[in-house]
Amino acid sequence: MLQEILIHSAYHETRVAVVEDAALQELHIERHSQRGIVGNVYWGKIIRVIPGMQSAFVDVGLDKAAFLHVADIWRPKLAADASSMTYPPIEKQLFAGQTLMVQVVKDTLGGKGARLTTQISLAGRYLVVLPQDSHIGLSQKITDASQREALRQRLDAALPTGFTFGIIARTQAQDASVAQLTADLKYLQDSWTVAQRTCKTQAAPQLLHEDVSLVQRALRDLCTEHTRSIRIDGASCYQSMRSFAAQTMPAVAQVMSLHTGEHGLFDLAGIEDQINAALQRRVDLPSGAYLVIDQTESMCTIDVNTGKFTGVKDFDETILLTNLEATQAIARQLRLRNLGGIILIDFIDMAKQEHRERVQAQLQRHLAKDSVRTQVYGFTQLGLMELTRKRVRESLAHVLMQACECCNQTAQVKTAQTVAYEILREIELQARQFSCQGFEVRLCTAVAQWFVDGAGLPLLDSLQTQLEKTIRINAIPSFAVQQYEVLSV
Repeated sequence: MLQEILIHSAYHETRVAVVEDAALQELHIERHSQRGIVGNVYWGKIIRVIPGMQSAFVDVGLDKAAFLHVADIWRPKLAADASSMTYPPIEKQLFAGQTLMVQVVKDTLGGKGARLTTQISLAGRYLVVLPQDSHIGLSQKITDASQREALRQRLDAALPTGFTFGIIARTQAQDASVAQLTADLKYLQDSWTVAQRTCKTQAAPQLLHEDVSLVQRALRDLCTEHTRSIRIDGASCYQSMRSFAAQTMPAVAQVMSLHTGEHGLFDLAGIEDQINAALQRRVDLPSGAYLVIDQTESMCTIDVNTGKFTGVKDFDETILLTNLEATQAIARQLRLRNLGGIILIDFIDMAKQEHRERVQAQLQRHLAKDSVRTQVYGFTQLGLMELTRKRVRESLAHVLMQACECCNQTAQVKTAQTVAYEILREIELQARQFSCQGFEVRLCTAVAQWFVDGAGLPLLDSLQTQLEKTIRINAIPSFAVQQYEVLSV
């Protein structure tokens, strides 16, 4: 299936949309004031060891202490036998005040600090280097035996004499040349050398290695042989991405283009509407059936309903067709909304075991497109489909939404920051389309305060300088948080 990547880059945030057949499949958002830290390597200092939780809190220089569980402490003998679950007590391995190298495997989620591991892995375009290991492996997604053998031979040719690190060849490596593998390996080795040198000369806490930015990750991780185009809305971002691609993946640079024009790239492609739809509980399916998605802190439930779909004459066949249609929509919604943790799907009850097996098999086929690890456990005794999806970053709703204060927090509304960013994009869009001296923004009190007294003031000043136009904020007490007007003056 052909894929298109759309990137909107502004001074305050970057958004990357992965589109297949005009349908938004994934959305990645990086607000420059809240950049993700997954993949970063730190020289950390243990603040406290908690035997009762078999965990430790580690200061890595963030606002909140990070979290290290005993199962995430790497030891050589466990690397040789990963099935062994006998860990020495954490209090016998770590102590308060101890310094150690750690890597972030999960961003800060909710009120929890970032999750850490002491097993370091450095990811490139084609390879993942494991400095503490010696295992050489290939991506399980490369299934063709001849391709695997050819890749092993190229990988052996790329490894220098006396190389002792562990290596995992990523899926993108199946078509990489020896020269490309060699260049990727050198970049990762150099990164590890710098990290080691820094931890020997700097006091903890200290950042040793920072993972690449969102747009660079988009090129590194999201581009595949199915990517037909990469369109970028933002001249400076386009230039930096062209330079990055030219050095690391020249073939990708050939499909990149700069979006110009009066209308925003996401608006033209219908992405904004699809984002708003992904924040709703109800998802309508083409047949007239629909899903209801509810998300809690630790789990997510998805209910499948026939709705207006009357199907065929046979009742069991109608239920089967509805559930089969729902599997594709569910797999897409998990990716798009970035839902993780425990997921329970209440498919419409099926009397035949054969039908249940078909639904599970089709769901697994659709989930195979997801780069995030998902495990399907099948139907429970209550008839619910149970699965888990790895949580690495906040869900889309947690990034963009908050509990509504007006209805005793029983509903979700967009955060003041989310609405403020929509306003900034609307001002930029109108500045492209109309000739005016400035703008008046009529908005709710909470968003106005974020602009005037909070983190939004530097962004507002920067936009006024960039556009060379004045922007006046006018708080309207009767406006709801998501209500605003941008007027040209």
